[in-house]
Amino acid sequence: MNPEANIATQSLAGEVRTVARTISWTETFYWCVRRELWEHRAVYIGPVAAAGVYLAGFLVSLLRLPQQMREAIADPSKMKHLGHSYEFAAAAIMIVAMVVQIYYCLDALQGERKDRSILFWKSLPVSDLMTVLSKASIPFVILPAVSFGVVVITGIVMLLLSSVALALNGMSPVPLWTQLSLVQGAFRLLYHMVMVHVLWYAPIYGWLILISAWARRAALLWAVLPPLGIGVLERLVFGTSHFAMWVQYRFSAGMEAQTMPGAMPMNPATQFTPGRFFETPGLWLGWMVAAVCLILAVRIRRNREAS
Repeated sequence: MNPEANIATQSLAGEVRTVARTISWTETFYWCVRRELWEHRAVYIGPVAAAGVYLAGFLVSLLRLPQQMREAIADPSKMKHLGHSYEFAAAAIMIVAMVVQIYYCLDALQGERKDRSILFWKSLPVSDLMTVLSKASIPFVILPAVSFGVVVITGIVMLLLSSVALALNGMSPVPLWTQLSLVQGAFRLLYHMVMVHVLWYAPIYGWLILISAWARRAALLWAVLPPLGIGVLERLVFGTSHFAMWVQYRFSAGMEAQTMPGAMPMNPATQFTPGRFFETPGLWLGWMVAAVCLILAVRIRRNREAS
């Protein structure tokens, strides 16, 4: 090879190395998250589909809205009932988002072994830690943010449709806009989603991701059987149900806020104290469990190839 070609080759190799060094950790993490969104479209299709189905039913219910509005004007105490449709819409979208979160966590690391794409992804200069963290960001950050945005947009669309229906019937939509307080409701919903769906349910997501990394098949079965077995064994041997109560406490934290310390209400309009919530030992214990599960998931992925 002549000297000029040698110099050109070395220069090109140096430029490639320079470009590789300029790729930051945050940029790599961003593209890892983009990869998850490309491969798991249910992350955004699920909440959007739930909103679409609910809006279709809401269009039919608009036929009764003028009469309901007249009753609410005559009796202001009935005005709050008009807001139930908006609360039900938020609840429906959030439930669908939770189902998608569970499905995604169980498939996050098992899926790449089933289709053997793990062989390709491991050939790239992306660490197992970054891969697991990017997958964990979907249930912890992306899905709550997507579902919250879908809820807000759905509420605005519902309000606009209601305004049109009232205007076509010769009624003013102003009372509807002033009484529903969608902005305040949106902030309460965001507060609820951060507290419950991110902070409180963190160990659940961590456990499911760990099972996804470990189980070769039937991840859902392996995610359910160990806790169930521990609960049954404790009951048979010691006659107690402490573990079962802890699992119930973790899952029902949003539904029994009045009976369990630190539990959070499912209704986003319910008031709760963040100071008391962050003082709850169960919150920090849950985050420790989630951290341990993610660390184990990283180690398992590092040592496991396609199954």
